[in-house]
Amino acid sequence: MPQKPKVTIKDVANRAGCGVATASRVLNNSGPASGDVRARVEQAARDLGFSFSALGRALQSNRTMTIGCLVPSLANPVFAEAVQGVQEALAGSGYQLLIASSNYDAAADDEALTTLISKGVDGLLATLVAPKDTPALNLARARGIPLSLMFHDPIPGFITAYVDNEAAAREVARQFAMRGHRRTGFLALKLASSDRSRNRYAGFRVECQSLGMADPVLIELTEAEARQPERLAALLHAHADLTAIFASNDFLAIAVQKAARLLGWRVPHDLSVVGFDGIEIGRLLDVPLATIETAPEAMGRQAARTLLDLMQGGVLVQPPPLPSDFRAGATLAAPRTEDLDDDRVAARPPSVPSLKTDLKQG
Repeated sequence: MPQKPKVTIKDVANRAGCGVATASRVLNNSGPASGDVRARVEQAARDLGFSFSALGRALQSNRTMTIGCLVPSLANPVFAEAVQGVQEALAGSGYQLLIASSNYDAAADDEALTTLISKGVDGLLATLVAPKDTPALNLARARGIPLSLMFHDPIPGFITAYVDNEAAAREVARQFAMRGHRRTGFLALKLASSDRSRNRYAGFRVECQSLGMADPVLIELTEAEARQPERLAALLHAHADLTAIFASNDFLAIAVQKAARLLGWRVPHDLSVVGFDGIEIGRLLDVPLATIETAPEAMGRQAARTLLDLMQGGVLVQPPPLPSDFRAGATLAAPRTEDLDDDRVAARPPSVPSLKTDLKQG
């Protein structure tokens, strides 16, 4: 049986009644075309069963048809959800996503970006420890590689998809104050590794001051420490006078609840907890998490669409912040009226190491 002739882009152009260059622009999404022409070309391609291969597109346009995506961690669901949004936005574009993770390490950020650039990516999406101090970003700029950030508040010279971290954090302080909390803490991974956490702490602290509350106690830990409930329990025990904890992300807020159980504390009866991000698992807990609800998938979609626009020659215009809302959940309540310090000290079970011993081991 004779082999069916291969359909070419010239066949598509002839059927659509346009030039080959116009058909290529439409199918490669690489330039302007009127709505009528675009519809004719796309219909002709479908009728003929034409597929503009990624390899052919790359050879013709000197592109690799790949986009690099760097996030701090895929263990934190908020970044995994953002990557899902990126993939949704790229669907049908012909671009493949190369994903890297840095574990909140600035040197790893730079190494990962350098590797992605060396692979010839056509664009970059990134959440970094220190965008302004990452040498590989200067390399990307020098090579003219478009870049879109995710989660970072606006930074001069960059475009980003974000929520207003300071404003959202101020809302958490107001929610605590409304319920009578005066002694609060802010729990975060090392602030040096996240401008998002720094901005959330700044907004939370300013609003606590304006409401006449004590300055929040800053409690910092590493991602590895956050995965050790006993370590976190020891840190909470060292601050037993606090009645509420604002965790800089939901991952940490969930870890706080587990650590509180090790201490024999009940959330929110003994300790109120509020997170940030609104990941779906927070709704499914036995005690649903109170949190600042964002839309990580929407953030990923916006960042990817912005990048695609920049790759087509679009102008660098910073979009407004994405919306965020406070979700009450069930981990936030009024503090107990009696003094908690003695009760909490007595409640620490023998399995939780003393803070002194734990610090020596850490």
